[in-house]
Amino acid sequence: MRKLIILSLIFFVTKFHGQQKLKSADKLFDEMAYVDAVKLYEEYAQSNSDLSIETIMNIADSYYFINDTRNALTWYQKLYDLQGQGLTDLYVLRYTQSLRGVRDYDKANTISKEFLRKKNDNTEAKRFMHHQKILDSLATKESAYQVTNLDINTSNSDFGAAFYGNKLVYSSTKSVGDINKKIYSWNQQPFLSMFVADRNLTNGSLINEQPFLNELASKYHDATITFSNDLKTFYYTTNTLKRNKLKNDRKGNNNFQIIKASLNDDVISKSEGVFFNSVDYSVGHPSLSPDGKLFFFVSDMPGGYGETDIYMAEVFPDGSMNSPINLGPKINTIGREMFPFYSNGVLYFSSEGHYGYGGLDVFESKYIGKKFSDPKNLGEPINSNKDDFSFIIDLESKYGYLSSNRGGGKGDDDIYFFRKKDPECFQTVMGKVLNSKNKNAIEGASIKFYDSFNDLKFETITNAMGQFEMKVPCKGFYKVIASKSNHTSQEKEITLGDKNGEIVNLDFDLANLEDFVVKDNGNEKIDINPIFFNYDKWDITPQAAVELDKVVYVMMTFPKVKIRIESHTDSRGKDLYNLKLSDNRAKSTQTYILSKGISSDRIESAVGFGETRLRNKCKNGVKCSEDEHFVNRRSDFIIVEK
Repeated sequence: MRKLIILSLIFFVTKFHGQQKLKSADKLFDEMAYVDAVKLYEEYAQSNSDLSIETIMNIADSYYFINDTRNALTWYQKLYDLQGQGLTDLYVLRYTQSLRGVRDYDKANTISKEFLRKKNDNTEAKRFMHHQKILDSLATKESAYQVTNLDINTSNSDFGAAFYGNKLVYSSTKSVGDINKKIYSWNQQPFLSMFVADRNLTNGSLINEQPFLNELASKYHDATITFSNDLKTFYYTTNTLKRNKLKNDRKGNNNFQIIKASLNDDVISKSEGVFFNSVDYSVGHPSLSPDGKLFFFVSDMPGGYGETDIYMAEVFPDGSMNSPINLGPKINTIGREMFPFYSNGVLYFSSEGHYGYGGLDVFESKYIGKKFSDPKNLGEPINSNKDDFSFIIDLESKYGYLSSNRGGGKGDDDIYFFRKKDPECFQTVMGKVLNSKNKNAIEGASIKFYDSFNDLKFETITNAMGQFEMKVPCKGFYKVIASKSNHTSQEKEITLGDKNGEIVNLDFDLANLEDFVVKDNGNEKIDINPIFFNYDKWDITPQAAVELDKVVYVMMTFPKVKIRIESHTDSRGKDLYNLKLSDNRAKSTQTYILSKGISSDRIESAVGFGETRLRNKCKNGVKCSEDEHFVNRRSDFIIVEK
């Protein structure tokens, strides 16, 4: 009996200590102290085989957040074995990203396809196939980039380069002067500081590094900076502070904020937080366009699409900004989108939610007509199976820097220099877009180049003269589509040869909706010849069909157009008879148009008005010529929406 009591006490004490260890691990996890949390979780797991789903998730996430992909995969695999197709979208993403992190791309793609099939998500399935085609095509081409690790990197985290004239400012967890930096519990490294270094313009190396603006340094994170073109204004990320102490949200978490500062002779003359800072969510990774008119940043504010999204705000000449807008689901995903950088009409950013090689990958998206194109993976060696981020490139798109924690580096995160090689052969496709009716130039027409996979490769718009010009690599087949809102579109195909510098002319003729419209008594009507019906009939004659086909063409060409049909007679005959006859003819024309594939919701009504809406004096009892009566016999196709 005594032995049983002792064993029972040992079991009770062991279980109690185990629960205490789990409670401590959960607390560390909630505090985002992932390095310490995962140690306690693993100790708890060694003596407890029956783990809850929440504990398995926390262990997997802890490894994921400290970039230990292989151990993260072990625990995400356990989660998948337990939940299978019941995994949430976010955990499917983390599971497949961990598979990509160990280069198990086949299994990652298989899992992704299984979940997309189960969800019956055609949009996401198309996006997956689109990115797979891009990755497959990149694998068959020689990379345009040469990447070099820099000597300035340390065993700590060095990342986040920003151009500062002929210098470079970057972030690092290495020690800075006599500032007593605290330890960041997330990764057990010191908080980030910023350094400035001279750039060797020949090979991109960094020398003579020193702390950037000692007066800027705090005991917490100071990182990810962007400068105005004149270098007199900059924005950077730091912890949310109040009187130099952390100011936490209601859950006890400290979020990031963006500070705007002004420089005068290398001295900060003014600093203030941007108006969209909040103690309840983070904003960071600021990036100012070269002309200073667009401001990009990252946030986990409510209303986004994923864990962190990229936002954009317009900057006015006086330096103020309008309200930021989310860049939407074309750019942002359920995962993390981070480190935006904008140059020459292209947004570069890092994402784990768009399909790639693993971890964060660098993508590019062209900004044309206030819309962003589908993101394109920059391929290897810019991207790897680990995190690749903080991509910046010079204004001539010849060289730049990126950060990565890929294998073979010197530390946690390293800064890499890259050069971009020009393709060996280019040809110029140029032409005009004109109105097919009056031959006037069409400004702002979109010109899109699609390759043989039907992937968008290049895009531009026409100038005030209706002209466009696009530099395109040689030896390619392209489908080129010219289009503009409220116009027809036109498609042409070209196959380019291998002669460098050759010019290919490609002209387009587009029709405007207004070319098919006539204005009458305040209404816009589709312009057709009068429709004739046989006496006392409403059957569609061959002549009527020709004219109605013009209506069908307009509605097919301009899918936003909606109409109402009105039919009228002259005053000859009885009033009630004319009313019924015209209504039958209106309904007959409606039936014909619908038979050509036009949706019924695009015809608001089809009504006959008989002789109630005469256009001249020829009412009952008034003698009129045949031509005068003819004016009143008409069918109108009035545009009610376009």
